[in-house]
Order: sequence, then C-alpha cells, then structure tokens
Amino acid sequence: MKLEELKTIEQISQFLDGTQSVIFNVDSRKIERYKWLQHELIRFGYLTQSKENKGILTRYLMKISRYSRQQLSRLIKQYRVTGYIKDHHVVSKGFKTTYFPEDIRLVAKMDELYDTPCGHTIKKLCERAYHVFDEPEYERISRISISHLYNLRKTITYTRIRNNYEKTKFKKSTIGERRKPDPQGQPGYIRIDTVHQGDQDKKKGVYHINAVDEETQFEVVCTVEKISERYLIPILELMLQFFPFKIISFHSDNGSEYINRHVAKLLDKLLIEFTKSRPRHSNDNALAESKNCSVVRKILGYQHIPQKYAQEVNKFNQDYLNPHINYHRPCFFPEIVVNDKGKQVKKYPYKSMMTPYDKLKSLENAENYLKEGLSFEIMDKIAFAITDKQSAERLQKARQSLFNNINERERA
Repeated sequence: MKLEELKTIEQISQFLDGTQSVIFNVDSRKIERYKWLQHELIRFGYLTQSKENKGILTRYLMKISRYSRQQLSRLIKQYRVTGYIKDHHVVSKGFKTTYFPEDIRLVAKMDELYDTPCGHTIKKLCERAYHVFDEPEYERISRISISHLYNLRKTITYTRIRNNYEKTKFKKSTIGERRKPDPQGQPGYIRIDTVHQGDQDKKKGVYHINAVDEETQFEVVCTVEKISERYLIPILELMLQFFPFKIISFHSDNGSEYINRHVAKLLDKLLIEFTKSRPRHSNDNALAESKNCSVVRKILGYQHIPQKYAQEVNKFNQDYLNPHINYHRPCFFPEIVVNDKGKQVKKYPYKSMMTPYDKLKSLENAENYLKEGLSFEIMDKIAFAITDKQSAERLQKARQSLFNNINERERA
C-alpha cells in the first residue's frame, strides 16, 4: 500500500498501530515537504475533523514528515490562519555601516597627534572639532560611543595607518617564595647558581651547577651538558644526596633553569622549601656568586670546554674537586658585630677560619643535623685520609690531566 491509498482516518490509525504496511517517501526539500503537508491537510479535511481525529492526523503527519510536534503545530496554525503553508525565507541585510574608512582615518590621525590617549579624550576632541571649530568631516565620528571607538582601533583600515606595539607584560611567577632564607645557625640552607663555561665558534660550552650551604659553606659542584630539565633534574638529585646533612631550603636567583615546574616538583617531593632572590637585593644569592669566582673559575678557568666533555668534567668534580674544597680548603666565616652607629657589620676574623667540614663539626648538636646512617667517625676517615697538601697535589694533577686530554682530543 502507498500513502495515496490511505483515504480514511481508520486506515491511518491502522497504519500508526503498525497493522498496515505502507510505502512512503517524502521529498527532503523543505518546499516540497510543505506542499505535501498542505495537500494532506486539505485531503483529509483537517479543520473539520474532531479533536480525536485531529490527534491521529497530527501523529500521522509527524511520522511521515519527521517534524517535531512543536514545529508541526506552528505549520498547522499557519494553515488555519492563511490557508497555506509557505516557507518564509528572510534574508538578513546585516548591520548598516555607520562609520566609514574616512572616519577611521580621522581617528587614526587624531591618535597619532595625541600619542594614542584614552577613548574619552579622542571622543571629546572629535566633538570639539565638529561643534567648536566647525569641521564637518567630524560629524559622524563625534557621535561615536567610547566602547566602539576601541573597536575601530582594531580594524584593518586603522592598523594599516598605525601599528601599536606593546611590550611583553610581566607575569608574576607563583613558583618559589621571594625572600632571603634565614638559617638561624643550622645547616641545610643551600644557595645555588649556574656558571657557563664560555662559547666558541657559536657552540655552547658546559654548565657548572654550584650549590653552597650558607651556614657551613659546604659546597658541591656538578657539570652538565645543558641546563634543560633532561640534564638538570638528575644532577640536582645527585647534588642534594651529596650533602651530609638534611636539606631544608633551596635558594636560587630568578633564572628559568631553576624557576620551573620540574624543579618545583622535585623539591616538593623531597619536602624542601623553595625560595628565590628578591628584586633590588643583589646580596640574596651573593654567597653562591662569590664561590663561582673563588672556586669554579679559579679551578676550572674561563677556557671553553665543549659540551661533549661534561661527564668527564663532572667525574673530576666528584672525585677531586668536591672532597678538596669541603675537607681541605679553609674558608672565612663572618661574625656580625654592631658598630657605634648601631649598624650591623660583618667581620671575618682569622680565628674563625676553618674548613667547611670543621665548621659543621663545630656546630652545637652537630650530630643531629647529619643524615640517617652517617656519622662524624665515617666522615673523619675521608677528611683525614690524606693531608691538605696531598689533596691539593691530587687536584692539580687531575686537573692538568683532564685539560691535556681535552686539548689533545680537540686538536686531533
């Protein structure tokens, strides 16, 4: 059976109940579908039917046309009022142009003369140009709203005349706390800095990572090929393990090699406080920077070392440099005194000069600061295994061998 063979309400009801097989095919185009709906409403006399029959017809039309009940109700209402079902296709003409390119050029010229003031100022100047000085070209632009004035500044016409460049806006980093660490006489507050071993022929050299404890001046120097997280994070883990005492605070300058989420995640995992230098306080990381000169540059110099030798230099640091500077190289330690003017002044008396290891041992309750499983008896075996002179000779010999090896391989 086809749709044309449905002639009574009873047949339509049977079709909706599924007891009558019907072949139906309605055109997918809106105009043709509207014509079919209008034809069916006329054929079954929809307006003269009872409420019950109208409901059956509505279900029938919904099933065939695939329209929702709401859409079909609107179309039936249109048929009831006008007698037709038509597609009212409305073409929008869009917004009417109010301000033309010549008006935008006036705004650009005014901005150029007054160095791009706020929108309120430009609007007032345009109003004065038209009302006070009788310049007719400003008539339209004098009525512009201040908010739309900023829209005109973004148009292609305006940007072709004037290009405004804004500096990169400062974004405050939430990583690390800006303050100077206060160790209160206990070790574990380290300062860290990076030393670059020079460039040559547009090729980068190795990077030295220098970490110094503020209270004891216990120092660890490591060397890496690059300062990306791939190389830096493993070295930081190694450095933190090398210190014989528990690390409480980690302080750096504002370099991106340390102020990033990878370093912050590592320190957070180890429950280490993360602080960074304050602006206009150059002394916040002065200890690490002074050690860069007196230790790193003095021992390793300024000569370019290619990045491929980073592992060899780092092995030299671990085997010779770090033991020497911590167990066999005396350092000055400051004493704070108050002068006649009430100002605190640091003094460096000779009697306070000692090695970082001796300084650690001299602290009150020093045993309590050591890591678990470590004692001064174990560390004494390292400190007194050789004399200071023998340690310096080993260091000089190893350094000479390292640089000779690097230079020979570079020449080859």
